[in-house]
Amino acid sequence: MVPGTQPGPPVGLEQPKAAPSPPGAHPSLYAGRPWTAGRCTGFGTAPESNARYRRLFDGGATTLSVTFDPPARTGHDSDAPVAPDETGGAGVTVDSLDDMRVLFAGIPLDRVSTSMTAHASAAPLLLLYQLAGEEQGVPARRLAGTIRRDVCEEYLAQGTCTFPPRSSLRLVTDILEYCRAEMPGWSALSLSGHRMAEAGASAAQEAAFMLADGIEYVRAAVSAGWDVDDVAPRLSFLFAARASSAGESAAFRAAQRIWARVMREEFGARGPASLVLRHPRAAAGGPPAPRRRPAREATGDVGAAIGELLARVEELGGAAGAVEAGFQRGEMERSAHRTTRQAGAGGRAGAGADRAPLGGEGHGGEGHGGEPHVFLCTDPDAGTRRAERTAKLRAWRCHERVGAALTGMQKAAAGTGNVLYPMKDALAAGATVGEVRDALHGVWGTRVPRDGT
Repeated sequence: MVPGTQPGPPVGLEQPKAAPSPPGAHPSLYAGRPWTAGRCTGFGTAPESNARYRRLFDGGATTLSVTFDPPARTGHDSDAPVAPDETGGAGVTVDSLDDMRVLFAGIPLDRVSTSMTAHASAAPLLLLYQLAGEEQGVPARRLAGTIRRDVCEEYLAQGTCTFPPRSSLRLVTDILEYCRAEMPGWSALSLSGHRMAEAGASAAQEAAFMLADGIEYVRAAVSAGWDVDDVAPRLSFLFAARASSAGESAAFRAAQRIWARVMREEFGARGPASLVLRHPRAAAGGPPAPRRRPAREATGDVGAAIGELLARVEELGGAAGAVEAGFQRGEMERSAHRTTRQAGAGGRAGAGADRAPLGGEGHGGEGHGGEPHVFLCTDPDAGTRRAERTAKLRAWRCHERVGAALTGMQKAAAGTGNVLYPMKDALAAGATVGEVRDALHGVWGTRVPRDGT
């Protein structure tokens, strides 16, 4: 490429359309700009994962994708009764700033973009990352990355929800506001549909429920005083890679058109970036788009189905209200049942048919009936070692400073202040992720499961 020129499609390819029907966040997509591949990793203790990240960084990687273990993602410390058996399994263990400091030791955080799968613990883990960067001398404004946190997905497919829906939405709004003010290089909200697909959602359901989530977040942010053109470009949507490329492309295109229309007509969006549905992929590659008339017909059919589902969600009070009513879960379960029945006994089922129960084991957090899971066992001694490390942390820190900071966070949670500022003070003082969670539970309460949720 000639220096100073902009990337574009190779000669001979048709020019991409403008919003509301572009193929992605960048008009030429991967024809002019390659996909950014992030290696999702995280296991064992912070030193073990750090060794892996340093090898990736030394090999030229500029993006890191970090997965935390189920206890960390659900706000449990390593010494919590439900946590030890899963410590370091399916992700890396992080309880405190000490762990985050070790996790990224030797990696200049101003030279990488980090994606973190954090779920219910997104706020404290994001702040621990910021604190680790500040200790390296990297200002928060120079940090870049994405936080994986989708409240509605956590209720529908992950089972990692911990706070009531409305309080969870409040926390998402606080994260958005904090990142806008303190960490502008951070994409504060990534909505994920591929877990819904794995749990049985059809292409139309996946797109509709993700759009409903995005609309809910934009609506909450606008109600809190944001301009839609400040919040909408900060959202990204992660679609599943399905076996049917034609159906997948139709869902992409229909979702893009609906998103652009809602942002423009309901919220009055003016910026072009607000009308674009940013969608990275859950798996590498991308399907070829169907052409001409078949593409239009497929997009129209999927669009109609998405529109019907969105209308039903709105009738129930938006995404949060529909989650509380069990609507999305019921639709996904019926879709999974149809897929399994069509595949036949012993046959090959579609996406989501061969899966754990919704909200069940394998996702961590609370189960369908509200009982805490006993996580799967990995290294039987890892939990004990981690519990001892966390106990030492609690022994040497200043308890008065931690207590005062947690009390300040609770006051913010009970009022209208942003909880992330006092939360950062508490974490800097040595509070753990689990203590932050417990303190917020004292104000907001815990999630009370209902039938279908």
